[in-house]
Amino acid sequence: MVQHRCPDTRWSWVEINKGALRRNTRAFKSLLEPGVRMMAVVKADAYGHGAVECAKVMHAAGADQFAVATVAEGLALREAGIEWPILILSEPPMECVQTLVEHDIMPSVYTQEFALAYGECAAAFGKVGKYHLALETGMTRIGVDWRHAVEFRRGIDFHRGLACAGTFTHFATADVPGDWTFALQYRRFTEAVSAMREASIDCGLVHCDNTPATILYPETHLDMCRVGVGLYGMQPAESTRPRISLEPVMSVRARVTRVVYPAVGTGVSYGQTYSVGRQNTQIATIPVGYADGLSRSLSDKMDVLVHGTRCKQVGHICMDQCMFAVNVDPRRAVRPMDEVSYGDLVTVMGADGEERITAEELADIRETINYEVTCNFGARLEKVYV
Repeated sequence: MVQHRCPDTRWSWVEINKGALRRNTRAFKSLLEPGVRMMAVVKADAYGHGAVECAKVMHAAGADQFAVATVAEGLALREAGIEWPILILSEPPMECVQTLVEHDIMPSVYTQEFALAYGECAAAFGKVGKYHLALETGMTRIGVDWRHAVEFRRGIDFHRGLACAGTFTHFATADVPGDWTFALQYRRFTEAVSAMREASIDCGLVHCDNTPATILYPETHLDMCRVGVGLYGMQPAESTRPRISLEPVMSVRARVTRVVYPAVGTGVSYGQTYSVGRQNTQIATIPVGYADGLSRSLSDKMDVLVHGTRCKQVGHICMDQCMFAVNVDPRRAVRPMDEVSYGDLVTVMGADGEERITAEELADIRETINYEVTCNFGARLEKVYV
């Protein structure tokens, strides 16, 4: 029987399966030809999974470099002893260039003002500031317009404090097989890279593939692929599901903190959106709420797992707690439900016996994506690595 280790300070936690993370990383590495590098995206605290611990597991399983979204995220990895290359996937404020230089964190670059300030700072420290050039090819988010790549590089390449370690773009529709926008972006990107090379400009590592492109388009792997959500066992789209088998890495667990048998007609939680409708209904409380990532929009719409059986969450989800009903509707149970007791294990997301609640299930109810679900859960709940 699986033993679930919970924190001493609160009966709710995020459980991270390092074995699943390792196997997912190896699965993506196996998609790449020898010599093609893999950049593991660990932004947003590794999509809620814990960037430092995940980076260590990923590197041991084949990841070569890491990507983050902010300077603070890169700094946290460095302070934890992560020495492998780190790229910030956007151009940060100019005021942080000294931090980048001191800690060898590579920014994305797409304005000359930032690039030159970064180069000046690196030169002042007797160093060369490595960066990746971001190209705008159709995402309309960040980057130098692909048609101006040569001109941009000529405007900064004179600086002895700068060195281009990579050139990249980001696809908007890589999860749609055969999409014309994807093909257009890829053509624009490769034309820009070719133009720079024809002008004898070093592009460094050339990369464009995100998670779905890595799975669906092996011909676009180039020098390196940036893999994110798939490493954590979540499919980026239905189109990728038949192409790669992944294991969910995150589970969300709690233990019951109170159980009562309210009288018929008794309301539950703020607003009394749910009232007990039949005798012998248990109402159990767990210490997980919307401040822990369990969105209030899930109220009265989701299930939890206890004793391997689905139970309906009832009443408005509170900031730090929520409630569920046992045997509120006998038709929901695959077998007669055992009585729930104080301290019993409850699974908010993950597997219990033959039942599983996935990030995709919760995302569908919320009308969002699985990425947001795990990021939300990882914000406050303590992480336990198993």
